Amino acid sequence: MNPGMMKKLQKMQRDMVNAQKELEASTFYGTAGGKMVQVEFTGDKKMQVIKIDPDALESKEDIEMIEDTILAAVNDCINKIEQETERVMSQFTGGGMPGLF
Repeated sequence: MNPGMMKKLQKMQRDMVNAQKELEASTFYGTAGGKMVQVEFTGDKKMQVIKIDPDALESKEDIEMIEDTILAAVNDCINKIEQETERVMSQFTGGGMPGLF
């Protein structure tokens, strides 16, 4: 491999690592139930905050509904992280190599 190509590959690798670090440091938000439940995750899929609207719980029967809403909000946020990761990293993979990141 010629030295010019090697330098290009090394730069692309550094750029990929930097892009991944930026994604992991980013904050993503998910909501469900008309913002009844709101979650906040970092780009490495670690939950930082969960907020539940106090008006959502009027009785003990509402707990199952809130649990379902929490799951929906978490899944919403994780989907946003995955979409952004795919968007950012596709510049390096050309849209190929699914599952690489």
